[in-house]
Amino acid sequence: MVSTASVIGIALVALGMVLTPGPNMIYLVSRSITQGVRAGLVSLLGVATGFACYLAAAVVGLTAVFTLVPALYTVLKLAGAAYLLYLAWQAIRPGGRSPFEPEPLPPDGPWRLYTMGLVTNLLNPKIAVLYVSLLPQFVDPERGHIALQNLILGGTQITVAMIGNTLITLTAGSLAVFLARRPAWMRVQRAFMATVLGGLAVKMAADRSRAAAVTP
Repeated sequence: MVSTASVIGIALVALGMVLTPGPNMIYLVSRSITQGVRAGLVSLLGVATGFACYLAAAVVGLTAVFTLVPALYTVLKLAGAAYLLYLAWQAIRPGGRSPFEPEPLPPDGPWRLYTMGLVTNLLNPKIAVLYVSLLPQFVDPERGHIALQNLILGGTQITVAMIGNTLITLTAGSLAVFLARRPAWMRVQRAFMATVLGGLAVKMAADRSRAAAVTP
């Protein structure tokens, strides 16, 4: 149904996005450091709900869009490649701020923690672009069952994202201390993620096979 290469590809994209600083990481780290791990995990439940909303929209909507407007596939592919290059630059640009420098956040109750996690993810441009532009690049129309492919690939992305974000939430305090004392490690991590994201962007932009496959 879904090729192994597609599953590995979306897993790498998901890993790159989890480890690249963005709204979700900054919020979860800040919340975990300032209010404790439990508050971070409650916030993470909201983030998970946001992922589920995006996945549902992808499964229901993208299949119809690509059937009606095949040329949109190429546009989304190029937009996705450009966004990956942007993330790669953000990872290595001079003067980038570490997400492990927490934002000052007032203590909140469980419901507000959950809601803020949900809203942060729903308004996260990284996740929006991932589902609208990047996820479709790993769907192969020739294999059929496009909605099911979206479901499997989206499930892979959510699994990787949740494992990564859970580990970040649980270790936020320790990582903040570790990286503050060893800034070279942060530079290595950012360089590695920039390489992964940049490589995927080039491969995506150069691949014409699937764009042709979508065209009737």
